Amino acid sequence: MKYAYEDLSDDQFEQLVVFLCQELLGISTQGFAKGPDGGRDAKFVGTADLYPSKSSPWTGITIIQAKHTNGYNKHFSEADFYSVDGDSSVLSKEILKIKKLREEEQLDHYMLFANRRLAANAESEIRYYISTQCNLPESSICLCGVEQLEMWLKTFPKVAERANLDMVDSPLVVSPDDLSEVVYALADHKKTGLITEDDPPAPRIPYADKNEINNMSAEYADTLRKRYLKETAQVQYFLSAPENHELMQIYENIVDEFQLKIIAKRKDHQNFDSVMNHLVDLLFARDPVLRKHKRLTRVMLFYMYWNCDIGSEEYASSN
Repeated sequence: MKYAYEDLSDDQFEQLVVFLCQELLGISTQGFAKGPDGGRDAKFVGTADLYPSKSSPWTGITIIQAKHTNGYNKHFSEADFYSVDGDSSVLSKEILKIKKLREEEQLDHYMLFANRRLAANAESEIRYYISTQCNLPESSICLCGVEQLEMWLKTFPKVAERANLDMVDSPLVVSPDDLSEVVYALADHKKTGLITEDDPPAPRIPYADKNEINNMSAEYADTLRKRYLKETAQVQYFLSAPENHELMQIYENIVDEFQLKIIAKRKDHQNFDSVMNHLVDLLFARDPVLRKHKRLTRVMLFYMYWNCDIGSEEYASSN
């Protein structure tokens, strides 16, 4: 079975890796609590059960790192993950931690898991890079992408069960595809410079009441209104135009998905500031069109909220 690793939370992916390493290395593989990890999400000390093989297992201290992304179809070779020219990539930061652990004699072998695709040439190049940078033999480095992860989970099917890979427990994750289509069309429309109505649409309920119902902070709500309210008229005009009937249907599908998932996945204590920020971060991470049109994406999310397409309109019953 192929799992939608991008729909897992960071904690779920890390737990999956720990359980898998308990099979590969040994039951004493130890995961760590959240917080500064010093370059290690998990650790194994001793002689491995199965890795790299039963006949020639690793011996010593094995440090394990799990790097999760919510992005679609990501690769190890992308510049945000691996770059020899900069110091802001994921691996550049990990190199510093690996070096420190090597200097302190706290690392003999290194395993890096990521829910990214790993081509053979990229695997060789990255493994060589880590080896030369950290004075670590290439034979003591394991890079695991989704292809290898799939093979191991087929070999150890109970690992996914132990890690509770049940989509009911997944975090708030929405698809960016339909919103990307609407934002792209709206961005193209704005290029024409067509004059639209200046008056923003009236909210279905008073804005202050909606913010209180949804537990959105006054400062956050005021900032949204100041930045994006003036553009909601153009969104309304665009979606209601007869020639954009299909886009309006797509928009309605978007708000159905967003609203239902927000209802299902939002924590009781969570304010709506966090919901909006989570959606923005997720959408930017998953779709290049939305990343390119960040302001328009934020305008669309604000329009959904202002128009009461997402978020609650009524106080919960006190009974």
